[in-house]
Amino acid sequence: MGEKPSYLGLLNAVACGEADAHEYFTAWADMTPDDDVRRVLRIIATREGEHGMAFAKRIHELGFEVRPKVDPKHAERMEIARSDRSDLEKMEALGVTSFCTADDEPDVFDSFFRDHSIDIQTGALIGRYIAEERDTGRLATGCRAKLEAKVSVPN
Repeated sequence: MGEKPSYLGLLNAVACGEADAHEYFTAWADMTPDDDVRRVLRIIATREGEHGMAFAKRIHELGFEVRPKVDPKHAERMEIARSDRSDLEKMEALGVTSFCTADDEPDVFDSFFRDHSIDIQTGALIGRYIAEERDTGRLATGCRAKLEAKVSVPN
């Protein structure tokens, strides 16, 4: 085992958080009656699962093990995802678009590369992850707009 990288905690947090997100986005996709929402949720769930596994893989390649982190809100998120709430209500309750910002504004990912010791392989993984997460935000925002438009249209 090599020297512990300063960014190992970041990799672990992403691996655990994305694995959890994969679980609740998949559960939600299984519940929605809306084909368009299901398509978006499947894309998001697949990305989340792949991110969780890719970051776990990188941790293992660096000679370390993923340290499971228990999210105290995971059971609540699973309950929401599996509930009979509307997709719009689930989106709000799960805070799906809460991390989204305008393309020209800072976001939660802007600080990821402050650590200049990140190796090339890990940097490439993080860069892809950030690009996909930002695109996921755009997908979720578009989905939310369509759901809101459906609600505002009188029958």
